[in-house]
Amino acid sequence: AHIHFTIHNLPFGIFSTEDKGPRVGVAIGDFILDLSQVSKADLFNGVNELDSEFWSGLFESPTLNLFMERERCDWRAIRAKVGELLSSVDNQAAVSACLVPAPTAKMHLPATIGDYTDFYSSREHATNVGTMFRGADNALQPNWLHLPVGYHGRSSSVVVSGTDLHRPNGQLQADNNDPSKGSTYGPCRLMDFELEMAFFVGGKATALGEPVAMENAEDKIFGMVLMNDWSARDIQKWEYVPLGPFGSKNFGTSISPWVVSLDALKPFQCQTSAGQQEPTPLPYLVDPTYSSYNIDLKVSIQPEGSEEVHQVGNSNFKHLYWTIKQQLVHHTVTGCNVKAGDLMGSGTISGTNETAYGSMLELSWRGSKEVILKEENDEKLIRKFLQDGDNVVMEAACSNGDVRVGFGQCTGRVLPAKKLF
Repeated sequence: AHIHFTIHNLPFGIFSTEDKGPRVGVAIGDFILDLSQVSKADLFNGVNELDSEFWSGLFESPTLNLFMERERCDWRAIRAKVGELLSSVDNQAAVSACLVPAPTAKMHLPATIGDYTDFYSSREHATNVGTMFRGADNALQPNWLHLPVGYHGRSSSVVVSGTDLHRPNGQLQADNNDPSKGSTYGPCRLMDFELEMAFFVGGKATALGEPVAMENAEDKIFGMVLMNDWSARDIQKWEYVPLGPFGSKNFGTSISPWVVSLDALKPFQCQTSAGQQEPTPLPYLVDPTYSSYNIDLKVSIQPEGSEEVHQVGNSNFKHLYWTIKQQLVHHTVTGCNVKAGDLMGSGTISGTNETAYGSMLELSWRGSKEVILKEENDEKLIRKFLQDGDNVVMEAACSNGDVRVGFGQCTGRVLPAKKLF
């Protein structure tokens, strides 16, 4: 944890201990700074001209929503004060008393998620999937280069990292080559992960009918997390026409517990893999600072009963063609209102080569290739899709010389499907 949660990071999250319920903390190395205790010690008194009682009310809360609802100047002021407290010899004893060893804490969802939207913004991923199902000449739909494609997901089934999920049951196409033969019912056979990131909306809730302009978008983004948007590919194949994913996506989405601020990511700002957008987006979607963040992403599989974790993919956040600011702006251009705690996923993030794909659908190329987890003495441990008992482990981190900022892990184990009928 110490290599992810450096003094340059200081992400916010919700944790509990055996003696006390959920409250707000900041990750630092292998410890959590308990902000509710920092407030009680009067160490936040006067930050942005607000007193200790005010900050205590926010940081004793079991979710980050109240803090997320504040303006960006407050998020920045608290993060700066935390950095000052952890770096200074002043008040050292008082600060040390507020540190909790991370292994003794239980992590929770960072926020009560009101609404959840998932985008489809990696050109490489969209091209791969389109090629599989429509051929290379028609890989991208005509609208894809003109707007950030997205759909509304289920906030009720977003879970924190470490939560096990059952393989879903659903309708499956009876004959893969002939949809006219209808469907059968049973467990998903093509269980998959999707390597994604997501951001939490922050600031004052927008009014219905009030779009977020590009110049204000960054002030409405509280921070980012790592995300696994689990997918049931065979259920998805039968159901997705004409309205897109439904049951194939609604059974579970996992996110990492620590929310990393855009200020912490600023040193890692970089060009997107596209460099520039062609055709030029419509004026409301033009981002004068069109760029991304150089965040290395890894996804691995740990088979049931094994201590070994086998990396299967290594991508980068810069492979998003549509940026998080563009996603938020397009989401609200219709006048859709958003509020603090809303979650917006990036879509699967894939790179240009086979080792950089962000899903088993791509890594196995729709099941036509074996993904080798381990090869030893002429024996292979392979996957095409996920098996029961597989633990999917995702990591995200940035490094630039001595400056390192990480998201920790996002994990989840596949449990057998429940027998319903």
